[in-house]
Amino acid sequence: MEYTTLGSTGTTVSRIALGCNSFGNGAEWMLDEEGSREIIERAIDLGVNFFDTANVYSQGESERILGNVLAEYDRDELVVATKVYFPMDETDPNSGGLSRKTIEQQLAGSLDRLRMDTVDLYQTHRWDDDTPITETLRALDDAVRRGQVRYLGGSSMWARQFADALHTADRLGTERFATMQDHYNLAYREEEREMHPLCRKEGVGAIPWSPLARGYLARPHEELEATTRGRSDGLMDERVAAYRANGGDEINERVEELADERGVSMAQIALAWLLHQEAVDAPIVGTTSVEHLEEAVEALGIDLSESDQDYLEEPYGPVEVVGHE
Repeated sequence: MEYTTLGSTGTTVSRIALGCNSFGNGAEWMLDEEGSREIIERAIDLGVNFFDTANVYSQGESERILGNVLAEYDRDELVVATKVYFPMDETDPNSGGLSRKTIEQQLAGSLDRLRMDTVDLYQTHRWDDDTPITETLRALDDAVRRGQVRYLGGSSMWARQFADALHTADRLGTERFATMQDHYNLAYREEEREMHPLCRKEGVGAIPWSPLARGYLARPHEELEATTRGRSDGLMDERVAAYRANGGDEINERVEELADERGVSMAQIALAWLLHQEAVDAPIVGTTSVEHLEEAVEALGIDLSESDQDYLEEPYGPVEVVGHE
């Protein structure tokens, strides 16, 4: 395992973060607690110390599973992140959003499910147009001051919104966002235009989600429906359509070609490319397979030359921004 500093926090995290969206009962391809435990324990064996979940993943079940497993380890050695924004109860409008009421109530629920007094990284899952950023930042800052949260992060917003949040925190003297969990992979690089330059300028660590593009970069594009998740999500999913829209299939073919030349998997080439990007601290890798988890860690040892990276990147053309919804 390799390690890096999370943004400018000084906290050390593994270069691979384990995404926990696959733990729970929200879809047929997800893992129950026994299957999730196998993944989490193997990740720790491999040196992964960074885990990312959210209150809304299987309506809290992901947090509960992660908390149960990590309770058997030294919590001081692990870095745990969770998120708030999406509604937990469709009948309760205050179960979602980024108001003070929602943040305080949902944070309490997350800590209880995670069996923790303090979560290392608390992230806004999306931007809330209905709540002033000043209210959100003050509520999050209070959580830090109460000792319930160590660091703050954002996820999937426009760069102008993130710049506003950072500037407002500086003006108010509140805790700043230390990380940005954004939608970024070899087939979707719109974040390179504004968000990543902003993150580098502000000392914010990027921890991208969907590093394998919903599996699109893990297998030949004509085989996307071969997996249970591919069949259930469908080929015309908005995000997959964006991946294929302007050069994506050729990128996919070049990933396959380079993987064959190197004797590694397509997923490993796609992850290796991401790990070579200056803005990226640690991609969030979700998996339902120990084998795929081990492959992801092995990708740290794959060196791509500048010409390799240029070859993979060359077919890419601008696509519609997706992932902020």
